[in-house]
Amino acid sequence: MNRPLPQPTLDASDVEVRVREIERAERDRQQVALRTLPASRREMLSILKTEGSSDADALSTQLGMTASGARQHLTALEQGGLIERVSVRSGPGRPRHRFSLTPAGDALFPRHYGSLSTELLDYVAEDNPDMLERIFARRSQRRIAQARERLAGLDFREMVAEVAAILDEDGYLADFQEADDGSFVITEHNCAVLTVALRYQQACTSEIAFLKEAMPNAEVTRIAHRIKGAHVCAYRVVPRSG
Repeated sequence: MNRPLPQPTLDASDVEVRVREIERAERDRQQVALRTLPASRREMLSILKTEGSSDADALSTQLGMTASGARQHLTALEQGGLIERVSVRSGPGRPRHRFSLTPAGDALFPRHYGSLSTELLDYVAEDNPDMLERIFARRSQRRIAQARERLAGLDFREMVAEVAAILDEDGYLADFQEADDGSFVITEHNCAVLTVALRYQQACTSEIAFLKEAMPNAEVTRIAHRIKGAHVCAYRVVPRSG
């Protein structure tokens, strides 16, 4: 009688390495897909990703081209299935068309976790829930340690700017704005871990934990959340009193 072959045992480190390999392959695929588009169309997609939606006139102004030229690029992107139009009526006259990304267009932007990595985490969660917690904890600890090295010696504004830069490098299409009262808002226009976040709440809790641990001298509050229907994730950052 043939006996089943023994199954390899994965520890948290093995799973983390595999997930990073998947992230890198997915990121390379997305970058190749974007590079095949003309520069003006890539810029349009980036604007639509950042702003949520826009119209031909606004895009032509932002890109320094004629409205006719902008419409030609928009038509090509629409025919390619990367954007879609919605008619908006704001008064008498013909309705205006606004454009936004389709799921296919949105998928061109970084998703560090794809379906295969989610599947791996499903297996881990089923076989060893405690290991799943350790995987998220190890990822968070690694990001915090790397961030603190980069943030050492910076003043508060510089620290916020650097954290936004780190998030942007991680695929979150992040930026920040400063308010008159001295507070800041860090906005993530892209969720680099959306596939996982939809299934595992640890992805979202570890994200805000990362911000709080990386900036211990700040009060960090989530003010917008994609999982709850917002277009972006955003965090208010305020210097900690005392």
